[in-house]
Amino acid sequence: MPSIVAVLADESHFARMRAYGSFAFDDHAVYLRQLEGLLRALTAQQIHARVALFDSVDYELFCQEERLDPDTPESRARYVAQLATAGTTLPYQGQGIGQLLPQLRDAHACRVTWQTGAEVLARAGACARCGADIGKAAFDRAARAVTLLLEEAGDGNHHLVASVAVPGAPLVTALDVRGTSQGRLHAHESAALALTTALAAGFATAAAGGLVLRTDGEGSGQDVVRGWSLAPRRCWLRPLSASEVFSAYCTDPVTREPVAPEPGVDHAPGFDLPHPGGGLHC
Repeated sequence: MPSIVAVLADESHFARMRAYGSFAFDDHAVYLRQLEGLLRALTAQQIHARVALFDSVDYELFCQEERLDPDTPESRARYVAQLATAGTTLPYQGQGIGQLLPQLRDAHACRVTWQTGAEVLARAGACARCGADIGKAAFDRAARAVTLLLEEAGDGNHHLVASVAVPGAPLVTALDVRGTSQGRLHAHESAALALTTALAAGFATAAAGGLVLRTDGEGSGQDVVRGWSLAPRRCWLRPLSASEVFSAYCTDPVTREPVAPEPGVDHAPGFDLPHPGGGLHC
């Protein structure tokens, strides 16, 4: 039978669980080593294992809703069973814990972004004039924008980051794409869906935001960074100039203080993407 293994990936969640007497671990590093040993043992027994993130705060809320004592192994087992059906899980494929945890965090972040963005699109309603579904129209437009951008980017390895200031729930998500010389694009489906949904939420709500594309220089050793901002009135992407890209890339997003430019990076203007015409709010 398959096995679901939930992991306390962050020390803060691990420390919170230590308050329970039935929780047997007191050192996070030792805990992670033993968990990796468990996963390898399951693989050796040819048991398919999937890994989920154990969120200590969410666990407490789960126990409150289900009227369970959180300080028991049985309650933790029920929470993990719930994660198996409603949470983010990844198949264990023999990777080390140092590689597994970032993969799991990324997958979880993608799921949260997609869920939040989908809720925003669902609340967008219909156009007051024509009755069209704004959420669907925004998603179609976002998918078109991402496709055009990546087609223009061409072959090579690309890293795309979207940041959208949706009211109450800012969305930030990333997508790694490999373009081949045959014109094919390879990307993780859930990450592509999350980024497209985030961009669509920005179009649907006329929110501020931006998109950054970093292309691996490979042979040249010089990566190229390009950028676009969301143009709320046009519900599209406005290409940034090279100086705007440099300013955005070399400014701390929290303090707004300038940071030193990264060596080996060329700041280039964004591509001009042809507008599909019309608007979302006719």
